Amino acid sequence: MTIRDVVFVPGRQALNEMHRYSPAVRSNGFLFVSGQVGSREDGSPEPELKAQVRKAFENLNAVLSAADCSFNDVVDVTIFMLNPDQVFEMLWNEVVPEYWGQQPYPNATVVGVTWLAGFQFEIKVVARLPND
Repeated sequence: MTIRDVVFVPGRQALNEMHRYSPAVRSNGFLFVSGQVGSREDGSPEPELKAQVRKAFENLNAVLSAADCSFNDVVDVTIFMLNPDQVFEMLWNEVVPEYWGQQPYPNATVVGVTWLAGFQFEIKVVARLPND
């Protein structure tokens, strides 16, 4: 039986336990990070969109840090958002650059969705483990 090398962030298990998933898994020199949302420690969403996006990036950075990575190690990004036609430009130009890191940027895919379990924004990444 294969045992997953799971990365946990202390105090951030509410959503992981509620939805039964691991925040991140190390495998073959990469870190696969589950979708991070703008959740508070209790799993509830930040109510305001910009604050929710910032919190999603803070949660992502916490998972990366727990695996000794940073956003500069990220090679692939997938972003899911509600109502992209209404919020994409604002988020992409005002909030995302605060956290994105330096060039060269990772590749990115942005997907408009109709449901994110009570959230408006989710980001998942694949990162290169720095010492592998």
